Amino acid sequence: MYDVIIIGAGPAGISASLYTKRANLKTLVIYKEESALEKAKKIENYYGFENGINGKELYKAGINQAKKLGIETLQAEVTNIQIETNDNDYLFKISTLNDIFYAKNVVLATGNKKNKPNILNLDKYEGKGISYCAICDGFFYKNKEVSVIGNGDYAVSEAMDLQNIAKTVTIITNGQQIPQYRAENVNILEKQVEKIDGEDKVEKIVFKDKTKIKVDGIFIAYGVAGSTEFAKKLGAKVENDKIVVNENMETTIKGLYACGDCTGGLYQISKAVYEGTKAGLQIIKRR
Repeated sequence: MYDVIIIGAGPAGISASLYTKRANLKTLVIYKEESALEKAKKIENYYGFENGINGKELYKAGINQAKKLGIETLQAEVTNIQIETNDNDYLFKISTLNDIFYAKNVVLATGNKKNKPNILNLDKYEGKGISYCAICDGFFYKNKEVSVIGNGDYAVSEAMDLQNIAKTVTIITNGQQIPQYRAENVNILEKQVEKIDGEDKVEKIVFKDKTKIKVDGIFIAYGVAGSTEFAKKLGAKVENDKIVVNENMETTIKGLYACGDCTGGLYQISKAVYEGTKAGLQIIKRR
């Protein structure tokens, strides 16, 4: 059991962890994908570096700083976050491919990823058969034929959430390979999608080889799940793909915080550090 689990090891997530750990809260940082920070060749507008600094160096320095302080870190992909009741309170259940962790508080700090595949008509059918959350919308496809577009652990997790609801579930990898054993009990189709088609709603998927399959619903689970996807799954308020938070970086769900690029506004390191600090201090205050 952790006092706080932080998803993401960029400036926002690490900043939050530094405060919670120094307050003797049991803290775990889980991270998987590269941070947007790593892509910055040189940063010259951040305090304390008179000659600038490479983004990758700053990112690694933050993680090393956390480790040196004794903060637990785990490089793994979070595939699901759920809320479980415990007497009169509730806990967050965080799942990776191999482990399950529990926490009293969760901080979402994985940035603002854009994990949409380049498929014709994808935007056209959003809300008309295309969804981004199996837990949220799976009920509407009871005993129907659905597909999940993706090729990683996140896609498999979404498929597993659907397998006891839908009539059939097919993971479409869009031309990529996916380890077969990870998709037990669901079908896998390694074809490249050309477009999604239908009249008023999704009716079929057309592949580059001109073959088609009938489908009632499509769930997009491309790449690794980000903060916004997890917020939606948990029922937190999201507007324009940004997580809504209060002045203390808490979402509309008690104990769930978000900070950094996923909350919108300025996409700056200084802003991410500030919001991570606010989240960490609020968790300390409410322990």
